[in-house]
Amino acid sequence: MVAVYTMSVRVRINWWYSIFENRYARFFDERNEIRGISVLADKMANLRQTPLTCSGHTRPVVHLAFSDVTECGYFLISACKDGKPMLRQGDTGDWIGTFEGHKGAVWGVALNPQATKAATGAADFNAKVWDAVTGEEIHSFQHNHIVKSVNFSSDSTLFATGSNEKLVRIFDLNKPEATPTVFSGHTSGIRHVIFFRGDTHLVTCADDRTLRVWDRTSGQEVQKLDFSAIPSSLEVARDGSTLTVTHGNVVSFWDAQSLKKIREFTVPTQVNSASLHPDKTIFVCGGEDLKMYKFDYTTGTEIESFKGHFGPVHCVRFSPDGELYASGSEDGTLRLWQTTVGKTYGLWKCIESNPISTESVLPPKEVPAS
Repeated sequence: MVAVYTMSVRVRINWWYSIFENRYARFFDERNEIRGISVLADKMANLRQTPLTCSGHTRPVVHLAFSDVTECGYFLISACKDGKPMLRQGDTGDWIGTFEGHKGAVWGVALNPQATKAATGAADFNAKVWDAVTGEEIHSFQHNHIVKSVNFSSDSTLFATGSNEKLVRIFDLNKPEATPTVFSGHTSGIRHVIFFRGDTHLVTCADDRTLRVWDRTSGQEVQKLDFSAIPSSLEVARDGSTLTVTHGNVVSFWDAQSLKKIREFTVPTQVNSASLHPDKTIFVCGGEDLKMYKFDYTTGTEIESFKGHFGPVHCVRFSPDGELYASGSEDGTLRLWQTTVGKTYGLWKCIESNPISTESVLPPKEVPAS
């Protein structure tokens, strides 16, 4: 009886030990899994933003623009005081070509949506239209002062310029010899001109501290905003619904139809340029303190900031797919920044280093101009 009882106790002990061991092991498996997820989240959160540096310019980069997404991807053009605007592959920064012909600093650039045409405005008092595929000059339009801004209509048949003459002009590219339509009203040099509202209107901003909307058919100013500081940049959202304006150390957002203010946020530096993400969840900006900032669009909370440039940031734009944003600086470089750090995209590659992992980012190479 004693022997049998002893065996029975041992069986029970083994049985209970087995249950305990399985539960204990399962507990630690779950704990390790949770811990692994936490480690991954922490490491993803702590991944360092590694911008892709695009070299080639020899003087400050003052403006940039993206095309829409085409069957060959999307493209990026940059304006520089070296007088040599450059075309690049948008997602990698790879140099494609340089438009040769201006004899002064280039202040404004544009690509048509299909990336078949490029435009430039310069200190040599000329605005030029180029074949973006061959690099050949198509048209050159003489002005009487520095051309600061250029823009295409959505169908690429009309071409707008803004200059230090305080005038906006629209050229018909199907009749390039015809006299352009002229819009007057600004009292200082024009910084930016953009077609919007389905190309029925233009929106401009100038050194006279105003933003104005013009009816393209009548040539008349129909709306106006006044600012306390010179509006340094102007962007029309890709869906046409929102205007993003920088002035002083403020980034403000406006309804594109009513021009009613949606919201505005003060940032830690004099801001030179800002761009709203296509999905309107975040915006980025840069200015005099050399940093790139990312903010929550709804609350204005600063999400992150990075130093990468060695001079003030002059221009910032999101790519058409929103996966990256580009910046141009006084230091003569363009830099491409990931919207989501740690994601495989373009030249950024992520490697899974172990089962729970941790994705680590391979630093991308510098992309020079050939």
